[in-house]
Amino acid sequence: MADVRLTDVAKAYGEIKVLAGINLHIREGELVVFVGPSGCGKSTLLRMIAGLERISAGTLEIDGRVVNDVPPAQRGIAMVFQSYALYPHMSVRDNMAFALKIAGKSRAEIDRAVEDAARKLQLSPYLDRLPKALSGGQRQRVAIGRAIVRDPKVYLFDEPLSNLDAALRVATRIEIAQLKESMPGTTMVYVTHDQVEAMTLASRIVVLAGGGISQVGTPLELYERPENEFVAQFIGSPAMNLLAGRIEETGAETVVRLDSGGVARAAVPTRAADRGMAVNVGVRPEDLAPTGAAEALYEGRVDILEALGEVTVLHFERRGEAPAVLAKLPGIHAGLRRQVVRLGALPAKVQVFAGGRSLHHRDAVAAG
Repeated sequence: MADVRLTDVAKAYGEIKVLAGINLHIREGELVVFVGPSGCGKSTLLRMIAGLERISAGTLEIDGRVVNDVPPAQRGIAMVFQSYALYPHMSVRDNMAFALKIAGKSRAEIDRAVEDAARKLQLSPYLDRLPKALSGGQRQRVAIGRAIVRDPKVYLFDEPLSNLDAALRVATRIEIAQLKESMPGTTMVYVTHDQVEAMTLASRIVVLAGGGISQVGTPLELYERPENEFVAQFIGSPAMNLLAGRIEETGAETVVRLDSGGVARAAVPTRAADRGMAVNVGVRPEDLAPTGAAEALYEGRVDILEALGEVTVLHFERRGEAPAVLAKLPGIHAGLRRQVVRLGALPAKVQVFAGGRSLHHRDAVAAG
C-alpha cells in the first residue's frame, strides 16, 4: 500500500476557483473521509487524486511519486463510483475479472484474485449470477470487488452508498468497515455527504468548506473539539446550538453571560484581556439536561417535541432573530410539550467561539 500527499493543490475552471491551498497527508493504512456541503469540492478533490481531473496548481504524490501528469491507469489506484457501472451481460465473476483479463493476467491468477475478493465480500455464492439477479447492496459489493482484485496502492470511494436505501446503506457500511479490518495497511479515501458514514468509517475526517480544508482530525476530535463554528455545526445531528453572549469571568474556566439571560461555564482557558469579548457559546443538544434555576444555561418553552422512543428532541420557541435551540434528552419525555424547561451542561461540554474560531483551539495553538 501507499500514502498520498497533496501540497498546495488547487483546482480552477477558468476564472472559477473551486479549491485552493489543499495541504494533506493521507498516511498508509488510513481510511480518510472527505465531507462537506454540496459544491464544496470533495468529489473534485477525489477525482484529482484519481487523475480524472487535472490539477491546476500544486503537487500530488502517491507512494512518494509525483503523479500530476501520470494517467489514471498508471497511478496504482482503483475507484468505486456512486453508480455500480457493471456490465449487465457478464456474470459477477466476469465483471470482477474484466480488468485483469485486459491486463493480460493468467487464468489461474485471475481465478485466485476473484475468489479471494468474493470471499472477503461474501459474494462467493453469487459468482455465476448476472447483476440483474442481485440486490443493490450486492451489486455495490461487486463494484468494490472489481477494485479489490486489481490490488491497487490506494482505493478511492465516491459516495458508494448513496444509491442504496436506508437499511442497505447501514448493512453495506458495516461491510466496508469489516473489509477495512480484513485488509490492514490498505489506504482508502472515501467521499460522502453522510456524516454517519464519516463518523463510523474514518480514521480521520477532512471537512471541506469555502474552497479549502476547514479541519482535519479523528471523528471524536471533530465532535469534541471543533476548531470553528462551521465544523461545530456540520458534525453532529442535530447541529450544535450557538448562543450569543459576552465573557464575564476569565481564567482556567470561562464564564459567559448569555444574551438570553443564562450563564454558561466552559472548561476553556481565557485571558484577562478577553473579559467583555463578544462570543458564541456552543453546546450540543445531547449535552443539555434539565437542571435547576441556579445552574441553568438556557430556559425556554418547548415548541415542538419529537418523541423518537430512545430519545426525545425538544425544539424551543425562537427568540427574535436568534436560531432555535434544541435539546436531545435520553428516553421519553412526552409531557414536556408547551412546558418551560431549564437546561444546563457540564463545563467540559461547552465550547466558546470568537470570530467563528474556537478559543480552546486558540490557546492550545499558543501553548504549542
